[in-house]
Amino acid sequence: MAKRLLIDLEKCNKCQKPECNCSYFYHPFNDGVLNLREYATFATICRQCEEAPCVKSCPKDALEKQEEGVLRRYNARCVSCKSCVFACPFGTIVPEIVPYFASRCDGCIGRSDIKNPPVCTKTCPEGAIRFEDVEESKEKNIVFVGELLAVHCIQWRK
Repeated sequence: MAKRLLIDLEKCNKCQKPECNCSYFYHPFNDGVLNLREYATFATICRQCEEAPCVKSCPKDALEKQEEGVLRRYNARCVSCKSCVFACPFGTIVPEIVPYFASRCDGCIGRSDIKNPPVCTKTCPEGAIRFEDVEESKEKNIVFVGELLAVHCIQWRK
């Protein structure tokens, strides 16, 4: 087992705007957690519709459905018009995770270890983000998304 960031989307979604701090220099507004939330939601909860009305509704082509069906948002193209939010028939895309200015979480690679976990894990008031040894488990609703992130949520499956 390797240490990963574990985000519990049920707890995380209780916050309108995450109050966690972030140590990444290029996060002027500490929005790395918003990016984590968006990434985790698109990878695990999004219904990955065949027709993808959210993608079609975007006037700036900022959303793209990747080969594996997961949505990707191009921050440089997104104007935060929220058309995708209104077009999503399942309410999966919520306005809070489509900010105009977006930062990218790097998982604090090279800046965290057992003694010094990522700052967001220490400052999250809901305890929704943790840095721990975790195993992927369908029974516990824990899904790995990439190499650095584990998500606790009820995953959408076709």
